[in-house]
Amino acid sequence: MEDGINLRAQKIEFYDKLVATHPDAVRKGDTIPYTSLNGHMYSYFTKDNFMALKLPADERLKFIEKYGTKLVEQYGIVQKEYVMVPDSLLKKTDELKPYFFISYAYTSTLKPKPTTKSKKKE
Repeated sequence: MEDGINLRAQKIEFYDKLVATHPDAVRKGDTIPYTSLNGHMYSYFTKDNFMALKLPADERLKFIEKYGTKLVEQYGIVQKEYVMVPDSLLKKTDELKPYFFISYAYTSTLKPKPTTKSKKKE
């Protein structure tokens, strides 16, 4: 079991290294690391130990074809905008970085989600 924990920690280090390449990206989450913008998550690291990345339709298709991967499925639901990032690619920050930037740019075009947190402190 300890190897599984070490492997997860190692993969999360690669994820964190990728997030650090974008000047405006902020890594959030303790148990499920993720990035979000205007209330929209655009990348996350799953409990199943792989990275999911939100991409626009054209880039999503190219990515799936190029890396022989698929759409993310979590809890029996296919997440149509998210691709599974192969572990071999996760280790190649320079190669994955352009897709992370595309993901951020795509998410920045989406209408902001209303916040549920109260901004008023009493």
